[in-house]
Amino acid sequence: MHIRQDFFTRKKEELGVTLNKVQLQAVRQTEGPLLLLASPGSGKTTTLIMRIGYLIEEKGTAPNRIKAITFSRASANDMKERFKRFFPYLPPVDFSTIHSLAFELVRTYFRQTHTSYRLIEGHADMQFHKKTILRNLYKSITGEKITDDQLEELVTYISYIKNKMIPVEKWPAVATDVPKAEQIFKQYEEFKQNGTGQLLLDFDDMLTIANDILEKDSGLLLQYQQRYDYVLTDESQDTSMVQHAIIEKLVHVHQNLCVVADDDQSIYSWRGAEPAYLLDFKKKYPDAHILFMEQNYRSSQEIVAAANQFIKRNKHRYDKNMFTENPAAEPVKLIHLPDYQYQVKYLAQTIGEFENYQDTAILYRNNASSVLLINEFDRAGIPFYIKDADNRFFSHWVVQDMLNFMRMTYTDKRPDIFEQIHSKINGYVTKKQMEVLKRIRNNQSVFDNLLKHVPLQDYQIKPLREAKETLQQMRGMPPLEAIRVIRGRLGYEKALEKMCERFGFRKEYLIGILNTLEEIADTLETMEEFAARLKHLQHVLKTAKQKKGQNAVTFSTFHSSKGLEFENVYMIDLVEGIIPSEDDKDDEPLMEESARLFYVGMTRAKKHLELISYDKRDGKKTAVSRFVKAVKRIIHPDKEKKQSSPEVKRVGHGSGIAKTPYNPNAIQDISELLAGKIVKHRVFGKGKIVRVNGDTLEIKLKSRTVKLSLVTCLERGLLEDAGDE
Repeated sequence: MHIRQDFFTRKKEELGVTLNKVQLQAVRQTEGPLLLLASPGSGKTTTLIMRIGYLIEEKGTAPNRIKAITFSRASANDMKERFKRFFPYLPPVDFSTIHSLAFELVRTYFRQTHTSYRLIEGHADMQFHKKTILRNLYKSITGEKITDDQLEELVTYISYIKNKMIPVEKWPAVATDVPKAEQIFKQYEEFKQNGTGQLLLDFDDMLTIANDILEKDSGLLLQYQQRYDYVLTDESQDTSMVQHAIIEKLVHVHQNLCVVADDDQSIYSWRGAEPAYLLDFKKKYPDAHILFMEQNYRSSQEIVAAANQFIKRNKHRYDKNMFTENPAAEPVKLIHLPDYQYQVKYLAQTIGEFENYQDTAILYRNNASSVLLINEFDRAGIPFYIKDADNRFFSHWVVQDMLNFMRMTYTDKRPDIFEQIHSKINGYVTKKQMEVLKRIRNNQSVFDNLLKHVPLQDYQIKPLREAKETLQQMRGMPPLEAIRVIRGRLGYEKALEKMCERFGFRKEYLIGILNTLEEIADTLETMEEFAARLKHLQHVLKTAKQKKGQNAVTFSTFHSSKGLEFENVYMIDLVEGIIPSEDDKDDEPLMEESARLFYVGMTRAKKHLELISYDKRDGKKTAVSRFVKAVKRIIHPDKEKKQSSPEVKRVGHGSGIAKTPYNPNAIQDISELLAGKIVKHRVFGKGKIVRVNGDTLEIKLKSRTVKLSLVTCLERGLLEDAGDE
């Protein structure tokens, strides 16, 4: 006992690390299976590193006899660094991802069996890249080009089946919107086996083949079982069936397995993760110890209490009670806006006042939410870092269609441009008609050539004449107006609806792209400016990936925020249909996962947490997320409490500033708001009016210029005469 105490005393003196009672238990419980359920912010990495050090220094285990398996390469590197910091004098321990372990095993086996193979993911040759193969197969089977979204879904579908170890006869039961997905998958597997003269491997194959090898090659199995005396797995709630199967085989003899997980943070079922495995841990390992690390060192009392109570809505979980000894900070804020379009304005105005941007994160469920944030924060000059930048928006075919329609307003003599949109315009030119048109090379209007030289149906003639006229009228039109004409008069939105019926595209998603383009186009004067703005934003998105560690606001999906923490967290788009999604609502496991995702977002915040919802989006009424309502009931258990309580703000139209009490000194006459006047804004402080334009008021502050709604400033009494202060 005295020696053990020495270890902990020494680490306290060297590093200032003190473990609580449960953490000490987790470090000392070295033999046999252990499930360590670690609540958010409970110091699991520190505990894991201390456990490894304890195994080496106190139990005399050689470092190379310990295997630590993590979910991602980033966390493997993080643990390596942390171990080096805690124990700089010890040889390194084997930290790796499960994929890395599996690939090492596969390589060993293939060397022994003289099997030739090639990797088709990561830095693979593009000709034999997984996505290239799937694109080609989709085209040959369906006759259509696969979209980027469909490709992502197809990749997820294949990965899900492999990670869940679903047998071929049950593939038809796996839901997907990708046409002929099952047939494509079968041909993909066939091609990998026999298409090139060597075996092609994707990342998921590493896992399934490694598991098969351990099952059939007893010699190799024994070799790997004898290599390690202790195995630790981190983030095990994200581990799939095939990954669990590999680890089970590895520890089968000694069963010295420490599994660190939080069933409340299991958010990757679509990748094949198995949260139920944790709940059944005792069935697999009857002698297992289960410890609950429930003390949160990250967040304030208010955030911990709200998050702990919120996640109890889920039934399929270990009954944990997260608590904290941190001081109280401020109540969780529920911000409700009248319209979706005010969300980014509210965020830019609020966060724009901060000095330390890196302390702040904006979290959302879908990557699509980041586009308008990028647009608004770029305009406001607020730097941002995007954790998982997704460039698909700017290359999406709907965006390209809009640009091609706009190009057609400058010249309608280019069949190559018309070919991209011919089936999405009133008149519905067929592929066959398009082929005839392309053979005409007289540098005339494509519409004139269609009407004069291409056999048409009677019903096509009038709409094609009208389309030509409309495109001519659009020349020089502001981009917002142009997009609306394309959507309506030119028939683009109707064409999208037909495509959704035919190909199973999600209509709301495609319409959302069009609405986002309208938001970007708003305030721009020419279509050239619009095209340049899109190009600029695409560049901004790429460079935003490089701002890690700089003084920048973090934009991240809920999924990618796991493991991170910030002083201030703003969770946005918290409405029904997004979180929970329409798919979640009719499926209890999905609904519980959606709640876990919300919980992950909440528990990223240290002191300041805002949950943001709105009444309307794209002209349609929205409903506040049931999860926000649940949090509201938790923080305001008195149902009679009105929405005007200080923690719940309803934000007014226009500027995105919360309702404020009556201000007798406020400017109330529009004639007093003249360019050059020094005014004091209730939120932004002192500044000079530089321009009054319609309902827009521009005020130059110390660091930047803000655009505000004139009507809102007057109605809410937000401005005072600052004189010569």
